[in-house]
Amino acid sequence: MNKARPRETLTGQLTRTLAERITSGQYAVGTQLPSEQKMISEFGVSRTVVREAIANLRANGRVLTRQGSGAFVLQQEAAKGFHIDSGHLTDIQEVVSLLELRIGLESEAAVLAAQRRTPEQLEAMKQALRDIEQAILRDENALEPDLRFHRLIAEAAGNPHFLKLFHYVSELLMTRASMRPGRLSSRSPEEFLNHAQREHEQICFAIERQDPEAARAALRMHLSESKARLLRSAALHNP
Repeated sequence: MNKARPRETLTGQLTRTLAERITSGQYAVGTQLPSEQKMISEFGVSRTVVREAIANLRANGRVLTRQGSGAFVLQQEAAKGFHIDSGHLTDIQEVVSLLELRIGLESEAAVLAAQRRTPEQLEAMKQALRDIEQAILRDENALEPDLRFHRLIAEAAGNPHFLKLFHYVSELLMTRASMRPGRLSSRSPEEFLNHAQREHEQICFAIERQDPEAARAALRMHLSESKARLLRSAALHNP
């Protein structure tokens, strides 16, 4: 990569380098970007840094990602519009600010989901909860079904803009999820996950009985707990 700018993160450096290559035509429109492993080898960064950089480029409208296929160049110049630089999310207050945005977004999506969800969407939510439960029992990572549960709520809201913004915000947060649950709580990891699962069940129950206000309150409480844990963790590490 080019010489780093003062205080620029590795994610910021890689995002800028890839953007410069797209703008110059080195990575032409319609072509596939190098694989994660090739970028790791070339730039000497972690997989997380590569994924954060790709997320930034996608948010800017420069690339499109296809599951199992990689990232493809859409356009040379960044699209104009709302943008959050994930390179700034090394600061705890920036992460908290993004969590607060997610709280507002998903709480209102839960209201609409309670009003508009179909039986099929409700069953998909319940299946996501069953998958989370199985992951907990097997001591496996429950992040994928957890994120799927929240995405299904955004889908059930019946407003495509909720879903688009959910994808954008949640991916930025997921790329910063380098701390394990137990490090954000006085509970053990298993206790933490079981507690979060009970909160998920309250959200799902409110959506099932089509109670918009209960759905809003349950989801707001769930994400507010995440914010509180993050602030407590920051206080412990920075007394």
